[in-house]
Amino acid sequence: MASANSINALERVKYIVAIASGKGGVGKSTTAVNLALALVVEGWKVAVLDADIYGPSQGKMLGIAENRRPEIAGGTHLVPVEAHGIGSMSMGYLASEKTPMVWRGPMATGALIQMLTQTLWGERDVLIVDMPPGTGDIQLTLSQKAPVAGAVIVTTPQDIALLDARKGIEMFRQVNIPVIGIVENMALHRCSRCGHVEHIFGEGGGARVADEYGTELLGSLPLDLRIRTQSDSGKPTVIAEPDSDIAQAYRSIARKLINALIENDTGSGPEIVIGD
Repeated sequence: MASANSINALERVKYIVAIASGKGGVGKSTTAVNLALALVVEGWKVAVLDADIYGPSQGKMLGIAENRRPEIAGGTHLVPVEAHGIGSMSMGYLASEKTPMVWRGPMATGALIQMLTQTLWGERDVLIVDMPPGTGDIQLTLSQKAPVAGAVIVTTPQDIALLDARKGIEMFRQVNIPVIGIVENMALHRCSRCGHVEHIFGEGGGARVADEYGTELLGSLPLDLRIRTQSDSGKPTVIAEPDSDIAQAYRSIARKLINALIENDTGSGPEIVIGD
C-alpha cells in the first residue's frame, strides 16, 4: 500500500531535495529551515519533512507549539502543519518532545514512510527533507521510496566533518541521487567587538570537497550567534532579519538550488527542434 499512498501524496510535489550531513552538529537542520524559508521568499511553494525520527527539531525552529498535533483527513492522511508559509511534518508533532523514540531501525523507517506517503503535501514546488546525520536506514529508505531530485550536503570546514561529508556524497552517488552542492557552515567568525575575522574550523574545506567531487559550493555561512538564537526562538534568520547579510547568503543558496533543479529537470521530455 505504500506505493499507492506515495503516488497520491507526492504527485503534486515537483521536486524532493534531501538536506544531509555525514555527521551531527554541523548545522544541517538550521540550514534546512533557513533554506526552506529562503525558497518561500523566492516565490516557491515549500514543504518540509523532518526525517530525523530520533531527534526532530523542525517544529521548534518553525515556532510550532509543543502540543500542536496535525489534523487527520479522511481518517488516513496527515495534514501538514503550517508556519511562515511552509507546510511541515515531523515526528515531533506525533510524540512529546520529552518522549524518546526508542525504536529499532525498521520502526524508524516505517515512521518515515508513513510521514512521507500519508501526508497531504498538496501542490508544492519543493519538499525539503531534513535528513538525520549519517548514511543509514533512513537515507536508503528515502532513496527507495521517493523520487529525490538531489541532495545538498552540509558540513563545516573542519577536517573531521569533511571526511564524513565525503561519505555522504559517496552514499548518494551509490543510490543514484545527484549531489547538487555543498553548504559550508561556521566558515568564519567575526568578533562582534573588534571585527577581527578568524577561520576557527579551518578554511576552504567545502570548496576543496566540491572540486574533488565535481559539484558546487553553494555558499558559506559564518559562525554567528544570531543563527542559533533565532532558530531556537522559532523565527530563523531569513524571517527574523530578512535584510541581514546572513539572510541574503541563504537566499543566494536558494537561488542556486532553484537554478540547479530547473537545469537538471528532465521531466519535460526532449527538446523538439523544427527545421529544414
